[in-house]
Amino acid sequence: MNVFSFISNIFEPAVKLIDDIHTSDEEKLQLQAQIKAVENELLAKVIDYETKLLEGKTAIITAEATGQSWIQRNWRPITMLTFLALVVLDSFGWLPNPLAKEAWTLLQIGLGGYVAGRSAEKMTQQYLKARPAEDKNSGMAKG
Repeated sequence: MNVFSFISNIFEPAVKLIDDIHTSDEEKLQLQAQIKAVENELLAKVIDYETKLLEGKTAIITAEATGQSWIQRNWRPITMLTFLALVVLDSFGWLPNPLAKEAWTLLQIGLGGYVAGRSAEKMTQQYLKARPAEDKNSGMAKG
């Protein structure tokens, strides 16, 4: 269940309760609108939080990718190659002990983080390349 469904599910019983209240339709609509406003405000804050979280992750990945140290720039690909080797070795039964369920969970998390991180890095690079062109076209270039 994602956070947006969770938040909507929190407010759903209140909205249904309003339908059962014996008041005018106008009062019911006003109450429902107030609840929806609170729900929307909460969702906006969650989106803002998620945006800031992604920006933070992007900044970390960008710092790693542009770092001075070779290991700082390449630890993610090395880790993924290690994961790939473990998966291949386990799939063919070449490991002395098969990978535990927890190891597979770790591999999935690592792969998901790597893919998300690389995607964020690429999107950031594209955004930064496109941004100066947008500023020039809109007449907002700083100079």
